[in-house]
Amino acid sequence: MTIRYPLALTAAAAALALPMAAPAHAQSVEIAATGPVIELSVFESVNAEPDLVTIGAGVTTDAPTATAAMQQNAVQMRSVIQRIIALGVDEKDIQTTGINLSPRYDYDRATERNVSRGYQVSNRVSVKLHDIDETGAVLDALVAAGATDLSGPSFSIEDDEAAKDTARAAAVARAKEQAEAYAALYGYSGVRVLAVSESITGMSPQPEMRMRVAADAIAVQSSPVQPGMVSTGVNVTIKYEMTGGPNG
Repeated sequence: MTIRYPLALTAAAAALALPMAAPAHAQSVEIAATGPVIELSVFESVNAEPDLVTIGAGVTTDAPTATAAMQQNAVQMRSVIQRIIALGVDEKDIQTTGINLSPRYDYDRATERNVSRGYQVSNRVSVKLHDIDETGAVLDALVAAGATDLSGPSFSIEDDEAAKDTARAAAVARAKEQAEAYAALYGYSGVRVLAVSESITGMSPQPEMRMRVAADAIAVQSSPVQPGMVSTGVNVTIKYEMTGGPNG
């Protein structure tokens, strides 16, 4: 998303153009810059330890009829969800992400036509875990409860505002330093901020990985999980007017 912080001197768009008269009903006042204008975009990111992990669990069932496939899937998925709740996960952190029902066909070479082989149903949920250390145990428990495929884990920061504040301060400081350097190159002694816009980047978790699980693939020990670090950052675009020029 893009957040804009309008300043009192938001006139960068007209900085190098002749000022135009505003309509009588307009509420804004355009202030034209008298010196050269420079626009800089600076990105800064901060690495932090994740405190939230998201995993996906799904159940896939096959049956001769659509009704039977849905019923069997519902029984297995209910078992998986109950196991997740039993592990201490709040119900609000469990979300169904997709239910799919589709017919299955095999191609009969003798008759040269598709032959119905029944129906397949898949049901998936996304689960948020606030205790990263339990991730491996939860994955193993989901398989034991009947999950036939897993995805994740995807690590993130639940509240990354402090990290973004740090990145924002660093971006603004670097932009000001660069703007002053440009001003000095052209014989100006300082800069004045005209406008600021900010784009907030999402966290960069590890890529999600999906895997099929065999019916007998139940681990004796918890699956090892390394959370590593995730990054979050901001991209700041600032327009400056060069001030204190050689002829000023």
